[in-house]
Amino acid sequence: MTTTTRPANRAAVLLLALGLGTPLMASAENLRFGGNFTDDHSSSRAMEIFQEQLAERTDGEVTAELFPNMQLGGAGENVDQVSTGVIAGTWIGISYLSRTVPELEALSLPFAFDSREEAFELIDGEVGELLDEKLAEKGFTALGYMELGFRHVTNSERPIEAIEDFEGLKIRLQPNETHLDTFRAIGANPVSMDINEVYGALQQGVLDGQENPYSIISTKRLDEVQQHLSDSGHFYDFIVVVANRDTFDGLSEEHQQAVQEAMDEAVAWQRQTAAEEDEAARETLIERGMEFTPIDADTRAALREASQGVVDDLRDKIGAEVVDRVLEELES
Repeated sequence: MTTTTRPANRAAVLLLALGLGTPLMASAENLRFGGNFTDDHSSSRAMEIFQEQLAERTDGEVTAELFPNMQLGGAGENVDQVSTGVIAGTWIGISYLSRTVPELEALSLPFAFDSREEAFELIDGEVGELLDEKLAEKGFTALGYMELGFRHVTNSERPIEAIEDFEGLKIRLQPNETHLDTFRAIGANPVSMDINEVYGALQQGVLDGQENPYSIISTKRLDEVQQHLSDSGHFYDFIVVVANRDTFDGLSEEHQQAVQEAMDEAVAWQRQTAAEEDEAARETLIERGMEFTPIDADTRAALREASQGVVDDLRDKIGAEVVDRVLEELES
């Protein structure tokens, strides 16, 4: 179960996460994970499975303490905390690591994936191994990749029916340069912003729209401040669970194996659950009053054509190795 400790404010929570609350919490094998996903998101529930399995597999010698729902700050803060070893790990949208490991942007090619099965085959194969190595070079150990899902556009201005409807829309995106460049290419005005600021910015009219998987739009209640929903599916996005490499390497080999096996079980559960919940989340958004406008084949083709220069730019930016490997895998 997720930790039930409910301090009065974030400062108190952070003290506990830092291990400054009690001697017990300072144990080197009490692993603290921070996340920005809500408690009811499938990834947070999967982390509870990881927590339970880890304790069971190690007879309580290694435990995991979970701080979901931005208890320790936003996504960028969680990445920094893992990088410096303040916390053991985080489960995070992969884009939040792309500024540290630019090669991760190769997973963000616009309109590249036709199905989640195709995406998982890619990340579970040689491309995933190569990206794990890049993460390790920056001090992270990749423990697993969950589904965040296909990303879709919402906005408060107009239905998206043609590429021209993107023109000038201020749309929030994650801090991923490929994502931002793609939306510039289709005529939008993209804004990089941490997820913890998005609801307020939409509510105040600072932004016209945002893009996320249906599940995030639903659990973050963004339908309360957005009217129009599309099925643009412009990127497929992963949630990566990463640990501080030194912290992970400091565990015994037996405990490292237990951590990995517990995470493997959690990831498998989350992938299946996320797929089941995706369509349900879209229907929930429609039932709550969002106006859903599917994007037809002609518009999708126009969006794909307009954004293809992003691929060439990315090849120049991060090198051809990973980009070409992704394209080869998707074409095979």
